[in-house]
Amino acid sequence: MPNTFYRAAIGKIGRIASEEVSLELVKSKCIPVLLYGFEVCPLNKSQLASLDFVINPFFMKLFNTNSMETVKACQEYFSFKLPSIQLEKCRKIFETKCMSSGMS
Repeated sequence: MPNTFYRAAIGKIGRIASEEVSLELVKSKCIPVLLYGFEVCPLNKSQLASLDFVINPFFMKLFNTNSMETVKACQEYFSFKLPSIQLEKCRKIFETKCMSSGMS
């Protein structure tokens, strides 16, 4: 799955775009597709870790590194939230909407 995610995220733009542009494309286009519908599904820690796992190899290829320390630093520098963190935010928004519309 990480290689498929990487090809989908970077395959068309290759090294033409800057890292910043690549990350913005992933944030705005790829991550929403990856997370689509999961806010209504209960996921365990292992499943959440699987969602996060696709991001680290992407960062390794994008920044040409094998160091997880560098990957984490780049994620922090570019304010890139892991899918599990983004999913939690989406889940809270979903729950709030359900509560306010009386769907609970």
